[in-house]
Amino acid sequence: MKYNFDEIIDRRNTSCVKFDAVAERLGRNDFIPLWVADMDFLSPPCVIEALKKRVEHGIFGYTFPSPGYYRSIIDWLQKRHHLTVKKEYVTFVPGVVKGIAFAIDEFTQKGDNVIIQPPVYHPFRIVTEGLERQVINNPLVLEKGRYRMDVDGLKKAVAENDCRVLILCNPHNPGGRIWSPEELAVIAEICYDKGILVISDEIHADLALPGYHHTPFVSVSEKAAQNSITFMAPSKTFNIAGMVSSFAVIPNADIRKRYVGYLEKRELNQGDLFAYTATQAAYEGGEEWLGELLKYIQGNIDFVSDFLATHIPQIKPMVPEASFLVWLDCRGLGLSQKELVHLFKDKAHLVLNDGTMFGKEGEGFMRMNVGSPRAVIEKALINLKNAVNE
Repeated sequence: MKYNFDEIIDRRNTSCVKFDAVAERLGRNDFIPLWVADMDFLSPPCVIEALKKRVEHGIFGYTFPSPGYYRSIIDWLQKRHHLTVKKEYVTFVPGVVKGIAFAIDEFTQKGDNVIIQPPVYHPFRIVTEGLERQVINNPLVLEKGRYRMDVDGLKKAVAENDCRVLILCNPHNPGGRIWSPEELAVIAEICYDKGILVISDEIHADLALPGYHHTPFVSVSEKAAQNSITFMAPSKTFNIAGMVSSFAVIPNADIRKRYVGYLEKRELNQGDLFAYTATQAAYEGGEEWLGELLKYIQGNIDFVSDFLATHIPQIKPMVPEASFLVWLDCRGLGLSQKELVHLFKDKAHLVLNDGTMFGKEGEGFMRMNVGSPRAVIEKALINLKNAVNE
């Protein structure tokens, strides 16, 4: 392997949330942290070298997104997702969650209804409620160990409530589903006909695992393209979340004018030079690294699945189709959620995400980040096995 994903790198004392915030929040540092969704691998060499070169220049004045920045995004989307976008469709945003918050703020009013599909990435709810909008839940259906959308439930929700926005998680976090073109087209049809803007969080799009292919929401139909804002980023893909480099894709001119206008009036549409540099370098030179990463992540997922089946069969992983996050169904342990968190944290000395943070539908579940060297994952699972068998 050209890239050493087995290398264990000490991330402590680098002001990283995943490691350094644990002691601050929990009062101890004897944990294996498998929670925050970034990885413990070096970013691609092309990114590191591009940043080094930029730093060595020594002058860090005002910057702007260069033509090369836009071209790298356009070419990447075409090559990886067969998605053709024009330069004017793309605008920088300082983070996907922030971008979603800006969209809700611009396209809804206080008290308006916003649809989410729990269990789902918790900032969807937090941001919506923080902006004093009402959350309308359209829970996913767990069927044969896999989530599907409840289309009938969605139709009922929009019939009974005057909804303004639907926030889509595509691919899904924490369940790892890659929604099919058919599923997405149904969402597009319902929302377009009801005048509900679709905000599609596609930050995990480039992490489709071997054998799977991500479908951008905007690509499934003209109704989808003309009634959506799609958020993407290189941050999860190339492990550069700290660069805070994201972008929105907005084909509809009227929606784009309003959204970009919102950003411009608040000086929110400009990134820093390291964000632009890292993004362009990753999209232009990171594809080979990404291919190797995805193979390694798949190996970690397979390792987790095999270990649990052999040693802790009460815990069943929902094998993801995308991303390095594994949704663990722990209901077979027969524990309350409080007891489950205690098992992982206090007995196994692991920090995972409590399933209920993704909604009440996450009760009995924990989210595990497997974006770490395999030896770390193995040690974590051994800790868990010993804790379960105590």
